[in-house]
Amino acid sequence: MSHPKPRILRPQADFRFPGGARVGVIFNIAYEGWSPGVVPGIGPMGNPLKPGFYDANAASWGMFGAVRGIWRALEIAARNGVKASVMTNGVLAEQWPDTIKAIHQGGHEIIAHSYGMDIIPVYLDEAGQRENITRTTGLISDLTGEKPIGWISPRGTGSPIHVRLLAEAGYTHHGDCNDDDMPHLAIEASGHEIIGIPLIMDINDLPSAIRYGNNARAMLEQFQDAFAACLERETRPVTLDVTIHTHVYGRPAGAWVFDEIMKIVKATPEAWTGTRAELAAHMQAHRAALVTCEGSSR
Repeated sequence: MSHPKPRILRPQADFRFPGGARVGVIFNIAYEGWSPGVVPGIGPMGNPLKPGFYDANAASWGMFGAVRGIWRALEIAARNGVKASVMTNGVLAEQWPDTIKAIHQGGHEIIAHSYGMDIIPVYLDEAGQRENITRTTGLISDLTGEKPIGWISPRGTGSPIHVRLLAEAGYTHHGDCNDDDMPHLAIEASGHEIIGIPLIMDINDLPSAIRYGNNARAMLEQFQDAFAACLERETRPVTLDVTIHTHVYGRPAGAWVFDEIMKIVKATPEAWTGTRAELAAHMQAHRAALVTCEGSSR
């Protein structure tokens, strides 16, 4: 079934981040949980159990994020004066409410991240997607008193209609896109608008450590190289994400990299850092400078 494509507006080469910076860095914290009885699809051992058996090792590994990792990540952000965008599943509001309150009280942006990591929009019909959006939004807003305005689906994977559903539900921005290194404004056929802020995977602990088997220092070096390239070689504006998962680099062996990268960015006046919500607001304030890109995807 085909769906009407939105009109896509993208920033031009003279777009600048707040303060006039050409390079923008967003620090993301992926704080993730799974539906009751469901465990992460991957674990630290690498070799999965036979189908049908409960993987207690993977379940315990994933639980680290709520027990310890989120607190360490928040401490690092506070120490560096950084406001992060924290991807948060609705199930965590049910099971670990104090952590959600701490994220909000710390001034960080809470990004709705589906009810659980196993609830991926493309697996659901339209009614199921709407229910998941409503449920996740309500669980977070009931705790914090503030409705989340940003959404990123598990693995950054929405569905052909999910962005439209988010826009209709009042979301301001989403991260279920990866086709650019700058945000775009999508105007749906219904007239609803939403900003897509790509979830850039280059500096991300999960693929770096779990998929490719790199150590933490490799992620730091990758950031240093990418950041230098953005500052010294790129001529157009560019966004760079730095992402850690609380159950991966929320551990001491990797958390120090998040700390080190924050120090580097904070010491670089040519770069802007802020939350996805702040970037979305900046885009809206400068929408007159955006141009239509025919044939663009979301």
